[in-house]
Amino acid sequence: MIGKAESDVIKSQEDFKTEPLTPGQLVWMRFKRHKMAVFGIIILFLLILYSFGGAFFFSEAEANFTDTKIRLTAPSAEHPFGTDTVGRDIFFRTIYGGQISLLIGLSAVIVEVFLGVLIGAIAGYYGGWIDSLLMRFTEAMFNIPQLFLLLVMAKFFGNSVPNLNFLGREFSGSVVVIIVIIGITSWMYLARIVRANFLSFKEREFVLAAHTTGTSNLSIIFEHILPNSIAPIIVSGTLSVANAILSEAYISFLGLGVQPPTATWGNMLEGAYNYIETAPWLWIFPGLFIVLTVLSINFVGDGLRDAVDPHALVNAG
Repeated sequence: MIGKAESDVIKSQEDFKTEPLTPGQLVWMRFKRHKMAVFGIIILFLLILYSFGGAFFFSEAEANFTDTKIRLTAPSAEHPFGTDTVGRDIFFRTIYGGQISLLIGLSAVIVEVFLGVLIGAIAGYYGGWIDSLLMRFTEAMFNIPQLFLLLVMAKFFGNSVPNLNFLGREFSGSVVVIIVIIGITSWMYLARIVRANFLSFKEREFVLAAHTTGTSNLSIIFEHILPNSIAPIIVSGTLSVANAILSEAYISFLGLGVQPPTATWGNMLEGAYNYIETAPWLWIFPGLFIVLTVLSINFVGDGLRDAVDPHALVNAG
């Protein structure tokens, strides 16, 4: 016979029993502990809401409308962020400029991830002379200053693509050029990460078992090894969004990035150095959005890096 006190203890222990956490739940649990990463998510959400939600209330024509009579007007109730050197409202332009800056960051990272994963996977899986050739090419790309290559290629190809109409908006062709240029000059770090993961995983038992069953190389690469390497790819891709936005800002500041009438936070800074003291609103507001975006993405990337770390997951379990 079990006494009432013992029965209550057993019942209490059963009440506290929980199902084991899945890997996804463990990752989310660790990510939530990273307060700055959560803060970064909130800021990013607000920036996206500002950039894309604002388009429902203000048209792009308002963002591009020029009125030289009100040029360099200080922030006021009518123009909260002031006006630029040709009388365009900076508040409206930060809304539409944010859309393009975020679009460039995400699209450039898609190109970067595609190239980095493809080259790293082939090099790591096949090894031998293929690995040597691809890694020597990667090292050669490392030795070329990225900013210099961006400037040269943007200057050469910047005006070669006509303006594009997409989802009712007109984009200067330089947007596509900048996305491609940033993507093809940023994949090297990711390629080395993916290569290292493939070199490690291709000797694991589950890969050797797949070979013995006659599984094709493509299936092993994309269905067995790549899913196990997805965590560092996500972290690297997240951090690369911030780098892409900064790269666009660099070359747009120098007048070689996205060309008007398309606005970006980067090209809004072009020429602002001439008015650092007399019209500081020209650089404060677009600069602030760039800083907030880059910091938020870096916080989220740091949180993801901690959350998907396998040793941290073991400790959390």
